Amino acid sequence: MNYEELMLRAITKAKEYKYTAKPNPVVGAIIVNENEIISEGYHEKYGENHAEVNAIKEAYNHQGKKFQSFSELTLICTLEPCSHVGKTGSCAKHIVKTGFKKVIIGAIDPNPKVAGQGIKILENNNIKVEVGLFEDLIQKQNKFFFYKHKNNKPYITVKIASSLDGKSHYENKKVFITSESSRNDVQKIRANYDAILTGGNTLRIDEPKMDARVDFTVNQAKKILLTSKSHNNELDFFNNASVDIFQINDLNKIINSYKDSEICSILVEAGPNLVNAFLNEGIVDELIVYTSTKILGEKGVNWFDGNNTIENYGFKLESSYKINTDTKEIFKKDE
Repeated sequence: MNYEELMLRAITKAKEYKYTAKPNPVVGAIIVNENEIISEGYHEKYGENHAEVNAIKEAYNHQGKKFQSFSELTLICTLEPCSHVGKTGSCAKHIVKTGFKKVIIGAIDPNPKVAGQGIKILENNNIKVEVGLFEDLIQKQNKFFFYKHKNNKPYITVKIASSLDGKSHYENKKVFITSESSRNDVQKIRANYDAILTGGNTLRIDEPKMDARVDFTVNQAKKILLTSKSHNNELDFFNNASVDIFQINDLNKIINSYKDSEICSILVEAGPNLVNAFLNEGIVDELIVYTSTKILGEKGVNWFDGNNTIENYGFKLESSYKINTDTKEIFKKDE
């Protein structure tokens, strides 16, 4: 059996559940005998069965027909089976109990709660384990998850919309700068993140919803509000949403409070003051800039002071392309 092709199949099909499995990583599992796929399973929904369990449940339907004992079969999974008990049981112990004798793993789970412990459970029970097949693809597929556990903080992306003359908005006045096409693109970006963070001024002036308004099923992001002033809990921002509210201005302390949580990524959508505060702290990993052809003029509020630029914060341009009449640029930290 071609294990490379099967692992690529598991990686590709796991991607279908990226919006419903988050903040968990996407994981795929395929069970095979020597020349036939017996079953497949994927982590389809956060809080529900993991990929390995779903594959095993499906395989039981074929026992006695396509195979007699699970010891005849090989389990292929993109990510190391979990060793700990969380919202579900330990997948590694479930695999042992089922009777497999061989497991092929794409990447070791970077979560310290697992990080090789799942493999140890398998090997201690005389299961042959092979690790590292397309590890780079699996890490890329679960970029935020691997980043969080490597760096002990969530991946932070700042998104801004700028006029052609570098302005954010008019003082105390809501204004749409970019095209509807760009605003629709933002909805898809929001769908990728575990949390969305904004400030009190943006909440009061723009009255945003800040949910992902997309045409597919998605686990909506947790919302994070930084404000020292009173706010109206009846605003759309709070509607059917989980909201964390911070009244402190220590950004490092706020971000560090999520290091032991399941939040692996945070999208910052805020005004110039808060955006520059994040950039000055050096905790931003990515910057997405939508620039329109509009000119706001002298009454507009600058995104950056003086001659300061994005590059001065240590970012380099990774991509640039047009969305309607706007330009979308993605900057990454220059490492």
